Amino acid sequence: MLARRARLLGPAYRLFYQEPLHLVRGEGVWLVDAHGRRYLDAYNNVAAVGHCHPHVVAAIARQAATLNTHTRYLHDGILDYAERLLGTMPAALGHLMLTCTGSEANDLALRIAAAHTGGNGLVITRFAYHGVTAALAEASPSLGTQVRLGSHVRTVPAPDPRLPPEQVGPAFARRVRAAIAELQASGLRPAALLVDTVFSSDGILTDPPGFLAEAVDAMRAAGGLFIADEVQPGLGRTGEAMWGFLRHGVVPDLVTMGKPMGNGHPLAGVAVRPEVMAAFGSQCRYFNTFGGNPVAVAAGMAVLDVIEGEGLMANALRVGAYLRARLDDLARLHPAIGDVRGAGLFTGVELLGTDAARAPDGAAAARVVNAMRRRGVLVSSAGEHGNVLKIRPPLVFGEAHADLLVEALAAALEA
Repeated sequence: MLARRARLLGPAYRLFYQEPLHLVRGEGVWLVDAHGRRYLDAYNNVAAVGHCHPHVVAAIARQAATLNTHTRYLHDGILDYAERLLGTMPAALGHLMLTCTGSEANDLALRIAAAHTGGNGLVITRFAYHGVTAALAEASPSLGTQVRLGSHVRTVPAPDPRLPPEQVGPAFARRVRAAIAELQASGLRPAALLVDTVFSSDGILTDPPGFLAEAVDAMRAAGGLFIADEVQPGLGRTGEAMWGFLRHGVVPDLVTMGKPMGNGHPLAGVAVRPEVMAAFGSQCRYFNTFGGNPVAVAAGMAVLDVIEGEGLMANALRVGAYLRARLDDLARLHPAIGDVRGAGLFTGVELLGTDAARAPDGAAAARVVNAMRRRGVLVSSAGEHGNVLKIRPPLVFGEAHADLLVEALAAALEA
């Protein structure tokens, strides 16, 4: 199968784990391989309400058997969905534009920001990931050094979790102001600050709530906008709020979302302030052949049904706190664990060298990720040094699943 994959798909694709998985089925928090072995999925946020959730599957099948076409025809589904989704956000975010992927959503957000501000200068974090289009690849340094950043892009170090809480926001804002000054010194007008509001790729940096506000104010003072990338932190994952930006007490100018909206079905989008949308709307036609099609919005409505009906935000808050408490207990037994941090069902476990230097240990993290896979639990790693275990399960993850994860991590660390 590996040889066939290489022959047919070419050399650019990558696989997870030293021993790749051949998966054939999913259900809830479980994935099943070709030999019938079950794996606890503590990584895949795209299946936001669980793999193959029957309510979502039924909604997709029912609409696919009725009608599926584009947004140049009138259809109630997209209007009902836009009204419901925007209703979960501050009233200032009055328009919704739908795409098929988060990359498309971020790409569209940059175009809207450029039309509104007349600039294209962009500030991101130093190990960010925002997508795979040409415009987003040059604003996604986590793709690797072989992908060059755009000349209009400036990076800032991620928020520093080692600072006292009251210093995290001011320190990050100072870096954003310095990046803005660099753009202006190069003759570039700032268009936006674009961040994932839990800083996933940078190593999962969530606290203290509110620290982002000063940096947002700095960008707006320079004439730019704030784009909140909610592909990973959105839809109740942090437990405290439906969207990650709400934890920071800010209202973005644009909010971008991705395929968790449809539990993996191609549905993504941009929520935007009407006054920010005006210039783009007057200059451009927007058409995305199947962005926001009836089947996609049926999936989106079903996902919202499940989040609300099954109390998944409250579940994320409760189970996430339980998981981090258990991980804190484990950290007291294993000096390789540095920091345990996160919000809701988004947790990072930092692994450090056990000598006096306590340097980030990405090699250890890679070994632990593969050891956990052998024990039937799927996680990944994040951060500039690859040393932060990234734990981001479907929102139906429960306390018993958290116990299984911690047991697997303990065994991996012992090994």
